[in-house]
Amino acid sequence: MPANASRPLIYQGARHAIASNNTSTTDRSSSFAPAYSHSKNTKIQAPLIAAYSTVASSKTLKLSEQLAQGSRYALAKSITLVESSRSDHRAQAQQLLSYILKKQRDQPLTKPTFRIGLSGSPGVGKSTFIEAFGMYLLEQGHKVAVLAVDPSSSRTGGSILGDKTRMTELSRADDAYVRPSPSRGTLGGVSNIQDFTSRFYLNQLLTNFTAAGYDVTLVETVGVGQSETMVAEMVDMFVLLVGPGGGDELQGLKKGIVELSDLVVVNKADGKLADAARAVSMDYTSAIKFLQPPSPLWKTKVLRVSSRENTGIDKAWEAMKSYFDTMTSANKLTEKRGAQRKVWMWRQITSELVDRLNSDDKVKQHVAELESKVFDGKMTSGQAADSVVDVFLNKVKEDRI
Repeated sequence: MPANASRPLIYQGARHAIASNNTSTTDRSSSFAPAYSHSKNTKIQAPLIAAYSTVASSKTLKLSEQLAQGSRYALAKSITLVESSRSDHRAQAQQLLSYILKKQRDQPLTKPTFRIGLSGSPGVGKSTFIEAFGMYLLEQGHKVAVLAVDPSSSRTGGSILGDKTRMTELSRADDAYVRPSPSRGTLGGVSNIQDFTSRFYLNQLLTNFTAAGYDVTLVETVGVGQSETMVAEMVDMFVLLVGPGGGDELQGLKKGIVELSDLVVVNKADGKLADAARAVSMDYTSAIKFLQPPSPLWKTKVLRVSSRENTGIDKAWEAMKSYFDTMTSANKLTEKRGAQRKVWMWRQITSELVDRLNSDDKVKQHVAELESKVFDGKMTSGQAADSVVDVFLNKVKEDRI
């Protein structure tokens, strides 16, 4: 066992932070205002690690300044910190988020930001649509960030990460940033739904994109699954993409997924599939009439587009802007984002508690014994859960004495 194994995780993180080298980069110009100033005496949590605090604060402040200037390097670095499982990186990612939020409080964004979640069954052309849609947004003067989630093996965790290669034109554009990220086997995607929950994964990535000056963020998920509910909790608008597959596809979709959708886009409405796309569009229009809309202020629309022929893309954006304007004028978008932050606060609390339970040797030993009893049917899962919590709370009390 390493010599520092018994040290607090944040202490181990300090060693990594002090040992790491600073890297410099040339920042790309941005329409964002100059970065705000901040005291280097920011408290992280532990007064015993002053060395870590000083180094991390200085590096993180510099990173936040580069991010505010639109640096692609800083954005990539900030995303790496969020995705990392290292304790020092997690602490730095949270500190960076604090810097960003403070700046946005002190200097509100002059340009509105729009977060759009895009989902649909495999094969409906999500990546093709995002490529065409993203290029259209660039022509309209927007800066576009894309979080494209790739399918990966639930056994090995390996990922093809091919979404970026399917968006070749968009990924090369100066005012676009495409970030592929493995789903690690989670149906619905967005990069291991349990894992990123513990680190505000998507929520913080969206904040980082905004800080770097990207006013439209598109989140593509793997497919249609239970996780889409969680995706809808993080974005301003949820868009469902479907193909001209006929009634079978409509029957295969869960009712709840359609109810979450603010807009349904029927893709591949061209050539021999044009008539089929028209029929599917009518089916969805009829079905939506019997569903509860996501908001009483907005009626879910159904549109047909052809990503290959670039037709209907402008109408899709007009519908999205109409939704944005409707929700903004009623102050519902601000309320929605505030409610989302509260939801993620509690998800963070839950995950942090689980992390602490898993990192406590005494608790882990107790859990192993209880799992055996639950497996054999000698104890209920509820009794085991109560016992684990009691052991952990008693351990916390003992540590405080």
